[in-house]
This record gives sequence, C-alpha cells and structure tokens, in this order.
Amino acid sequence: MLILLLLLCLLGYFLIRQRRTRSGRLAYGLALALMLASGCGPLPAWLLVHLQASYATRPTVTWAPRSAIVILGVGTSRVSGTNQVVPTVFAGNRLVEGYILYRQCKQGGNDCKVIVSGGDPFRNGVTEAAAYGERLLGMGVDRADLQLETRSLNTWQNAQFVQPMLKAYAPQRVVLVSSAVHLRRAQMYFEHFGIDALPVRGDYADARISWFPNGWNVSLTEFALHEYLGVLTYHVYNFMGWNAPPSRYGAP
Repeated sequence: MLILLLLLCLLGYFLIRQRRTRSGRLAYGLALALMLASGCGPLPAWLLVHLQASYATRPTVTWAPRSAIVILGVGTSRVSGTNQVVPTVFAGNRLVEGYILYRQCKQGGNDCKVIVSGGDPFRNGVTEAAAYGERLLGMGVDRADLQLETRSLNTWQNAQFVQPMLKAYAPQRVVLVSSAVHLRRAQMYFEHFGIDALPVRGDYADARISWFPNGWNVSLTEFALHEYLGVLTYHVYNFMGWNAPPSRYGAP
C-alpha cells in the first residue's frame, strides 16, 4: 500500500517534470484518494468483508477420537535488552483459541494433538513454534500432546510441512487456527496438500471509519492486500504449473 502511494507520487513528480502537468496532477490525485480511502477506513472495511465473512461465525467443533489442532505462527519479537524471544503481539488470540479448543477436545475424552507451525522468518534465533509452544505448555497443554513444526517460513510451507505430521498421526478431525483475515488463504493452501481442516478464527479485524486517516486502517489495508495477493499468486502458480502437485496427506 505504502509502496503504491510512493510510486504514484513519484510518477506524478516525473510527469510534471516532463511538462505533462495534467497527467501528473492525476497521479497525485489518485495517491491522495487512495490514502484517504485507506486511512479513513472505507477501503480496508470493504477488503476485509470479502476476506473474513466466511469466518465471522465460530463453528461448533465435533471432536473425533483422534483430533489435531493446527496453530499457525505469525511472528516473534525480541525483548529489548534481553535474550528473550516471545510470540508477537498478534499471536495472543491464536494461542488462546488453540488452548480453548484443546481443552474442549480433551474434556470429551479424545486423543488430541496441538501442532504449532512456524520457523524463524524474522531470524530472532527462536522459531515461532518453539516460542508459542512454551506459552502453550505454561497454559496447560500436555507436553505429550504438543508437536512443533519448526521449518516453515510462510503459509505455503506451513501446509507443506504440517502434512507429513498429520499423515503420521492420522487424525479424524483437523482444526486450523489463524486470524480471520488469513484463514481464506491458509485454508486454500492446506486443501492443496489434501488437508481437510475446519477453520476457526483466533481474532477478527475491523476498520475504524474516521474523518482523518489513521495508521490502523492503513495497516489493515496492507494486511488485506497481502492476503489477496497470496490468493492471486496461488492461482497464477497453479496455471503456470509452478505449484507442487495437489496431494492427499492420507495417501501412501
């Protein structure tokens, strides 16, 4: 989003320098209109509705004797002045939702595994899976029920590397936990690898309509556009034959 605004401004400057004043002013006008639509809320509100609508209502989970709860990582943060690496501020609701689901599953007398997926894309020295896993153990998840996938650096790899773990455990029910804004793309990738997972949102984002632009709305626009770009990239890669072939985790 910010890159697009910068490019429009640079284009306007270049056009005016080339004495194409009308076109330059048009580029500046588009940049201003985009900034207002984004910062004041209408644009992110519209984008988020189409991403999150399917996940607004939290589903009732019917647990099976063997169930798996997959929690996707969303980054880590290094605590300034220490060697600590902790889950990012955006991870809290995913962890809470994952733990709530785990307790519900266990209360039914089922065998339940929690799989946390996430490597170290920010190079903080601790994987997302390890940092999140420590929090889940502290919340009450049994160590024997916790599995860590520590190699993935993006959502595609989350699905790719979780697949063999699910194949080894062979659950009858898989629940996928992430942010509502992220679930559409995540579910698409997991389905590509043959994982039929019930999506459950850990959080739900909403834009704040205002007369003046604010950073929250701009950030939401960035998040939403990132998800749409990921969906588009998936379809382009499929068309070009660049994605790994669709597969089934239960296949031999």
